[in-house]
Amino acid sequence: MGLYRRAIAKNLSLEKLEKKISKKIDKLQVSKKIETKEEGARVGKIRSRLPRVVRWGALILPVIFIGVGLFLLGNALIPIATYYTSTLPKLSQNKLITPIPREEVLDITPLVIVKTESNSAVLGSNSSGSSGPVILDTQLDYTNLSNWFEDDRSQILKEIQNKTMYTLDIPELEIKNAYVKIGGTNLEQSLIAYPGTALPGERGTPVIFGHSVLRQFYNPSEKNSRRYNSIFSYIMTLESGDEIFLTHADAQYRYVVRDKTEVKPEDTYILAQQYDNRRLKLVTCVPEGTYLRRGVITAELVTN
Repeated sequence: MGLYRRAIAKNLSLEKLEKKISKKIDKLQVSKKIETKEEGARVGKIRSRLPRVVRWGALILPVIFIGVGLFLLGNALIPIATYYTSTLPKLSQNKLITPIPREEVLDITPLVIVKTESNSAVLGSNSSGSSGPVILDTQLDYTNLSNWFEDDRSQILKEIQNKTMYTLDIPELEIKNAYVKIGGTNLEQSLIAYPGTALPGERGTPVIFGHSVLRQFYNPSEKNSRRYNSIFSYIMTLESGDEIFLTHADAQYRYVVRDKTEVKPEDTYILAQQYDNRRLKLVTCVPEGTYLRRGVITAELVTN
């Protein structure tokens, strides 16, 4: 507006004023082009003075970083995709047929955990203060055993650590002499059998929990100090007929895989004991490296 006012004061026509403005703009654009060329020339000179290794590195490093990022992303996603495309379709799809919602069925059929090592050692006490079995209706979270139970039950689990220990072998997965503790909370030191479930060879079902990570980190070797962090990463690849061995009190028991399935974290019925059979359950988180669901391998004791 100021230019137009000054032009009117000097009796200049709008046409002349616009021509002057256009010339100034053209000069500015030309000067900017010159500055850009000069700047480009200076940058070119600086680049030419840099060693060839540095110049190539500036081009190659971004590509390398992108490649490494894609590799790490692929390592995380490919096992999950493999689980959903290869392992999941082979799992048992048995469903409970009932007119009652499943959640209500679980609520009205709670798990009763029996006495442990001695007659007086039980999972907690009832509200009246007398000793006896405890009914469990809690949600499980297998990332850390101390988080699997609400209220004071995690503390009870710590206190119930049984001195009894046995070993597990799965030849198909190269797992040898893996220690199984009864009770406790640390899955980094051993596999953990849920207190109150059966011992190897007994009627009922030992329920053994183990940690899993991405399969590329699987290393069950006894020489690996962190073997238990990944020890169950491959159990969902077991097929019907594969063997699992439990050794307890100098006796070895051979179980054969019969079924595998996945359940929700709240499906605590996997701990239930049926004393008309002798089975084994191995439990871990699936897909490997996640805590979305729980994978369960069910095996049956071979007596002959």
